[in-house]
Amino acid sequence: MPEGKTIDEMKIGDSAQISKTITEEIVNEFARVTGDTNPVHTDQAYAEKTRFKGRIAHGVYSLGLFSTLLGNILPGYGTIFLSQEVTFLAPVRIGDTITARVEVVELLAEKNRAKFRTTCVNQDETVVVDGFAWGMPPKK
Repeated sequence: MPEGKTIDEMKIGDSAQISKTITEEIVNEFARVTGDTNPVHTDQAYAEKTRFKGRIAHGVYSLGLFSTLLGNILPGYGTIFLSQEVTFLAPVRIGDTITARVEVVELLAEKNRAKFRTTCVNQDETVVVDGFAWGMPPKK
């Protein structure tokens, strides 16, 4: 298995991104796995009566994309996701394509910690999630 980048192999500005189209199957499976069956996610008739006017994806699904990026791409395998500070700015709807991006904004070599700007945008370039995460890159 490939190893992720160490703190010494990263630099400020390094970034990675992935895109995912949100399907009804993804929303339903996420609800099943997590137990979060809030009807704003699972019941179209209910959701149409809310401020969202239809079903929306779970906000924390988008956060899962950051975990995918940090654990698989940047820094990659062996990374420990330590914390996440986030603001949900707009709903993610079924059919949206979300692009999650992480960018290195701070490196603390003496503590083996990296801070990342974390954002998700939809297909219209609307920022739907914005925040920061801390990770501990692998050591070789």
